[in-house]
Formats: sequence, structure tokens, C-alpha cells
Amino acid sequence: MRYAMAIDTKKCVGCSDCVVACQTENNVPIGYARDWISETVVGIYPDLDLEIRSERCNHCINAPCVRTCPTGASHITEGGIIKVTPFECIGCGACIEACPYDARFFHPKGYVEKCTFCEHRVKNGQSTACASVCPTHCIYFGNIDDPNSEIAKIIAKRKYKVLAQEAGTKPQIFYLI
Repeated sequence: MRYAMAIDTKKCVGCSDCVVACQTENNVPIGYARDWISETVVGIYPDLDLEIRSERCNHCINAPCVRTCPTGASHITEGGIIKVTPFECIGCGACIEACPYDARFFHPKGYVEKCTFCEHRVKNGQSTACASVCPTHCIYFGNIDDPNSEIAKIIAKRKYKVLAQEAGTKPQIFYLI
């Protein structure tokens, strides 16, 4: 089993409902975010398109943040979810520097924090907070190893890209194009 997320860049309108849902669900301190909205202009002038996408930790298969953590606070849990154990984190920032997605931040209480794919919700059979509130239903989440799951089906039939592919991290966030 491996959890993954797909975000349909043709449907995302950049409303930030996913960001607010995450902040509320996970008690993220004001001024910080586990996910965010990015806008990128793609194409060659005059044939340009605006790509809007929701970004977060990519829960990579080959995660440099886990390898560089000197205490093991950054680790991979069941389903490939990458988490940080706050009381084991010494706040050295090695994982922040190692992440090619800029997906981690220092929590004001002195440890590193990031997206957890709402593991607490997933364990109870729910989807992530961000996916559950998206008004355009552009966020797909589930077990990518199950060929009958919605995410596996959409990845099989749609073109997609991943961010920073050259980093070799094998990210598990797929942007449908």
C-alpha cells in the first residue's frame, strides 16, 4: 500500500480552501502552512497558460529529508507517509535544507512540521482535509497501489507531471495536466 495524491491543474482555481482546511484540521500556527497555492505561467509567448496548483510535501519514495535527519525524527510510516516526531526533532533544519519542494517549516515550539496526508483521518477511513473540502474536486487521494482506487485509475488515464523530477525523489504528488 502506498498513499499518493493527484491534483488536477485544469480544475484548481486557487481558492485556498485546501490551505484553510489543513490549517484548521491540524492546528497549524497562524502565519505557517503545510500546503499552499502556486501559480505558474507555462508556455511560450504568446501561447501562455496559467497553471494553478495546490502544493505540499510530496511524500517521496526516495526522501532526502528522511536520510538527512540525524535523530530519526523524520521517518516513513505505513503507506509511505512521511512524518516528523516532534519530541525527537532537535530543530537542526537538515531536513528543511534537503527537501527540494520547500515543504517543511520550523514550528514555533522548536520542531519541524509538514503535511502528514492527514494520517489521523486516513486511519479512520476518511480522506485528507484538503481533498474533502475542495469545491472543484481537483484533489484525489488514496492508495495508488490498488488498481481499483480512484487515484490509480486517474493516474492511469491522464497525463501528469511531478515537480523537481530531476531530484530523483520519486514524489507521490502527481499534477494532472
